[in-house]
Amino acid sequence: MANPYGDIELDAQGMRALAHPVRLAILTRLQRHGPNTATGLSEEVGASPSVTSWHLRHLAKHGLVRDSQREGTGRERWWEAASRGLRFVATDEEGREAHRALSAVMRQVEGDMVGDWTRDVEPLLEPDWGAVAGRANTTVLVTLEELKGIESAIEQLLTPYVLRKDAEASAVPEGARIVRLIRHVLPTAPEESESDPEGTTP
Repeated sequence: MANPYGDIELDAQGMRALAHPVRLAILTRLQRHGPNTATGLSEEVGASPSVTSWHLRHLAKHGLVRDSQREGTGRERWWEAASRGLRFVATDEEGREAHRALSAVMRQVEGDMVGDWTRDVEPLLEPDWGAVAGRANTTVLVTLEELKGIESAIEQLLTPYVLRKDAEASAVPEGARIVRLIRHVLPTAPEESESDPEGTTP
């Protein structure tokens, strides 16, 4: 499977290792905000520095975080995320079960991202940016292979803009800002598909 973003690919063992609210919160903050220490992360993830340090070492065992080249002071140990994102490899029932468990924790940690944005950010947007924000709900009638092709095409389209986040500031166009694209791919169950053979659902 293509991986144009260079994400870490997690098997069942890796997904189980990450399926903990504190560990997921630690990794998310390192990915979004860069290197930090156990002490610096502890208040943000709701754990003591010693507990946060333990979780960081556990994440490191699975290749999700690593020592940062940033120099600390004294005995501080700086950590960084090993990649900007994750991919889940769930090819058997063990992997699918691990993926379901991790997904539940992710929903818990993320909270209501759309609701938070609607309340806190949308009212502050300039009209031009507000006009391109929002949600879309599009239903398509496709085969499994066609759906995989759509997903691949979307990733290829987004890749330059995902990788741009690591570029030097001089290489980023003026006016660019972070935009979160949230997509849910929700196939119907076999019975539902059979009950609507013509794909007439809007």
